[in-house]
Amino acid sequence: MSTESTSTPVVEALRKVVADSYALLGQTHICHWNVRGPAFFSLHTAFEEQYTELFGAIDQIAERIRALGAFAPGGLGNLSRMAGIEEIAEDADAKQMVSHLVAANQHLVRDLEKARDLAAEHKDAETEDMMIGRIQVHEKTNWMLRSFLA
Repeated sequence: MSTESTSTPVVEALRKVVADSYALLGQTHICHWNVRGPAFFSLHTAFEEQYTELFGAIDQIAERIRALGAFAPGGLGNLSRMAGIEEIAEDADAKQMVSHLVAANQHLVRDLEKARDLAAEHKDAETEDMMIGRIQVHEKTNWMLRSFLA
């Protein structure tokens, strides 16, 4: 792990958010490519919307890390080592995919909550606000995914 200046708890939490967000993006992309069955069109479209939105969010979070004076993590191997989200089998069925993405989004929400709380503790209102916004996105995503499973 390289940082430009002194690492802080907020920066470390944001780096974890980037890694797990990237893992979620990859998992959502696999589901987008490999989904099949009666719900193909709706899930294929939903997964694409989710990974597209997530890609932009990751960039904003990485840029926040840079604004805080540290380097953003990168490289698939490095991000994979940092991430805590398991991979799904390529041949998973639609219900398994949705269940997997619910769990992965919930994992990321926990990361985001930790980063939010650390930002508040360190009086970093900008990062706290960013994390609150991301929590809202992932909670909405999970509501939509869970609705498919109902």
